[in-house]
Amino acid sequence: MQSVFSAYLQLGFGHIADLNGYDHILFVVALCAIYRLREWRKVALLVTAFTLGHSLTLALAALDVIPVNSAWVEFLIPLTILATALYNVIAHQEESQMGTFSRSLQVNYLFALFFGLIHGMGFSNFLRSSLLPGEEGQLVTQLLAFNIGVELGQLAIVGAVLCLSYVMLFLLKVKQREWNVFVSGSAFGLALVMALERVP
Repeated sequence: MQSVFSAYLQLGFGHIADLNGYDHILFVVALCAIYRLREWRKVALLVTAFTLGHSLTLALAALDVIPVNSAWVEFLIPLTILATALYNVIAHQEESQMGTFSRSLQVNYLFALFFGLIHGMGFSNFLRSSLLPGEEGQLVTQLLAFNIGVELGQLAIVGAVLCLSYVMLFLLKVKQREWNVFVSGSAFGLALVMALERVP
């Protein structure tokens, strides 16, 4: 018989990897756009900052500690993608003009953490319908397993994007600026359509 932890681990992984709800995938893709495969540690830390943010609001919202307006949360999620994609292009352009591309990690971590808070409220709508009734310890297990599953799903997406960037940048010799604009621009376009469809 499958354990509660294993079941919610799979539930979290499946939710982040679900192409029918690709907004969270799109955010992680946008987050990776300016990084190369050799910088995977930096990206893993960024994703972990995002996870810390969404873990907090996911737990609070799922346990009804904070109220969640679903319509506004679903509208704000594509706005986080728009902001990330726009930042990628502007920051890369400015730093390239100075001859460096430091990728201001501290700013990126704050972005990822803050945007994680918003995405966590989005996850909570799904999770609340899946929580099993039980004691507090059981709820903690479900929340922990779901968050770990989401984190593993995000890392899998990061791995796929960074491997694709390696192929494009090193094997096909695409310039990083062009790759960044393509990925960030695609994410921006899809998120803009999504945002317009979700205006409360």
